[in-house]
Amino acid sequence: MAEQHSQTPRRSSRGRTPSGQPNPVDVHVGSRVRLRRTLLGMSQERLGEAIGLTFQQVQKYERGANRIGASRLWDLSHVLDVPMGYFFEEMDDTTSALSPRNLTGGNGSLHTLHEGADPDPLARRETLELVRSYYRIADPQVRRRVFDLTRTLGVGDTGESG
Repeated sequence: MAEQHSQTPRRSSRGRTPSGQPNPVDVHVGSRVRLRRTLLGMSQERLGEAIGLTFQQVQKYERGANRIGASRLWDLSHVLDVPMGYFFEEMDDTTSALSPRNLTGGNGSLHTLHEGADPDPLARRETLELVRSYYRIADPQVRRRVFDLTRTLGVGDTGESG
C-alpha cells in the first residue's frame, strides 16, 4: 500500500495559469453563474442550498477561484434553468487563449492580455438592474413598448437597424 501511495503524483497547479491565477475559462464560467443567479434574483445562499453547498463555496465558484466539476455544472444548469452551453457562451478568444494549456511564454503575458480586454457589459450592475426592472413590468404591452423604445434609442448610438 505504501508503494502505491508513493507513486501518487503531488497536487499540481492544474487549472491555474503559470503565475498562479485562476484559469480564465473558470473565471468566465463563474461569471456566467453569477450573471444568471443575479438575473433570477437568487442569493448565493439560496443557490448554495439548492445544490448542497455553502454560500462561500458559491462565491469561490463565481470568482473562478475553484473549478466547477461536470456534475456540479449539471446541477447548476438545472437550478438556474439554462442549458449547459450557457456557461461557455460569449467567451471571447482572449479568454480561451489565456487558458494555461494555450499559454506559451513568460508570466507577464497573462496580465498584458487581460488588462486590454473590455469588461463584459452584461456583467455590469446597471445592466442587471435594468433587466430585472424590465421583467418586473407586469403589463406585457408596456413591457413591449419599453423594449421598442430602448431598441430605438440604441439604434442611434450604434448605427444598426432593427
